[in-house]
Amino acid sequence: MAIVGIDLGTTNSLVAVWSADGPRLIPNAHGDVLTPSVVSIADGEVLVGRPAAERLIARPTSTVAAFKRWMGTDKLTRLDGRPYRAEELSALVLGALRRDAEADLGEPITEAIISVPAYFNDLQRKATLTAARLAGLHVERLVNEPTAAALAYGLGEVEEAQFLVFDLGGGTFDVSILDKYDEVMEVRATAGDNFLGGDDFREHLMMDLADRHEIDRGKLAPGELSRFVRFAEQLKVELSAKTSVSYTFELPDRVVEGRLERAEYEEIVKPLLRRLRKPLERAISDARIAPGEIAQVVMVGGATRTPAIRAMVGRLFGRLPLTHLNPDHLVALGAAVQAGLKARHAALEDVVMTDVCPYTLGISAVSAHHDGPGGEPITVPIIERNSVVPISRSSSFTTLQDNQAQIKLEVYQGENLKPENNVNLGGLTVDVPRARSGEESVDVRFTYDVNGALEVEATVRSTGKVWRRVFQNRTGLSDEEIDRRFAELAALKVPPRDQAENRLLIERAERIYAESIGERRERLVAALRDFEVAIQDPLNAHPERDRETFAALLDRFETDVFRDID
Repeated sequence: MAIVGIDLGTTNSLVAVWSADGPRLIPNAHGDVLTPSVVSIADGEVLVGRPAAERLIARPTSTVAAFKRWMGTDKLTRLDGRPYRAEELSALVLGALRRDAEADLGEPITEAIISVPAYFNDLQRKATLTAARLAGLHVERLVNEPTAAALAYGLGEVEEAQFLVFDLGGGTFDVSILDKYDEVMEVRATAGDNFLGGDDFREHLMMDLADRHEIDRGKLAPGELSRFVRFAEQLKVELSAKTSVSYTFELPDRVVEGRLERAEYEEIVKPLLRRLRKPLERAISDARIAPGEIAQVVMVGGATRTPAIRAMVGRLFGRLPLTHLNPDHLVALGAAVQAGLKARHAALEDVVMTDVCPYTLGISAVSAHHDGPGGEPITVPIIERNSVVPISRSSSFTTLQDNQAQIKLEVYQGENLKPENNVNLGGLTVDVPRARSGEESVDVRFTYDVNGALEVEATVRSTGKVWRRVFQNRTGLSDEEIDRRFAELAALKVPPRDQAENRLLIERAERIYAESIGERRERLVAALRDFEVAIQDPLNAHPERDRETFAALLDRFETDVFRDID
């Protein structure tokens, strides 16, 4: 049974499989390999991908995108009268990808390798595993996106060198430095920003456009705001290919026009370019190498098509980055290579992959520099960030008060001195004999493995008694809660695959209707009615012709929204 590799992205998601000819991307029902990470739920029916993306304008209150940024949080989105967690929305995307793979391969798919940003924390990784389980997928291993990209480029076949992977997607940014030697691919350091991506570049452009044309986004209806987002995204993409772009945008009360130079856009996003430099500098510093020692720089993610980003990377490292492979496809292809390695395909030479702990792991404790038990707690590191895993490290802690009977060990993940600014992974309470302050101590050992499982072991020195807890990379929901949510998701209706193209055209027509006014709407409604009658006619021997005709008509509607269409 095949194991697939999945890139669960903020903007788009992909599924791939290892084949005799190498990793292969699997198309969805529309023939595309990119499936927009968008979900729409209405009347008990769920749409995922392009049909759902069309609803962002026509039915914005029933549709949601960019929910990957909410993974690991309790944020809820209400769709069709029910609140959904990010894990559930991601599960619907994963389920659509699984069905695409099953249709392509002709067999059930139950196991996958799923990629995550290298800078995802423990809660975000747990949420990803929860999403997989809700989608009916067994996932033993998450692969970091930069590591997957390196595998896709075949860097594992290079004898010896150091590489930097620059991964800027729609919602997250990762940078990883990898070292290849003696059939070992070792991650030396990783850094990133989980709230920096192509969506933020679009947001800065939208703010500038709103200022230029005095657009109050707060007064736009949900559909109008979604249309503004789509317009800004298209303008951003065009500026990656052209040095100057003229634009026209229709508002409810007026039409705005303008021209934007690429140089102006680069000035608009300059604060974001500065933010990209910080993780780069941190990764290089943590890896203890000089920029000149980097043999290749790999660009991953659609946002890296921005010329200013490629120019910045080129200046920093004194060489042009690798860009000959599609940056949108790299992570999924690499995940498929990892899936092939797991399945032990004979065509793949086994490469030992090592990784690092992306965040510092430590204990909340009162510093020895504070007098008495009333001092402010700080985070005491036990495993520093970018330590190669698996790893085991220990530290000692003593009692603070006379006759203290317990030591509470609160485990945190993060780089902040103050525990409350880090991620709390849980705690372990250790009983100790009552004694004077400072006389009883506990040796605490952290053991962290490649699958993200953290074992905390505490040994009381005076008694030798051992206390232990494993913080596994498991779901953040109970088994009962997962079973309940799995049943609810399974009850949602999914349109038949053979109707996918028809449904996409209908949703697209409804989106264009929402963008139009007057006579255009009347003509579109008539065309849509004729199309629906044609595809529902059981005697229609050539429905594909009707699809082609209707799609061509919609193309003409979208060519120029202000031009009369014959």
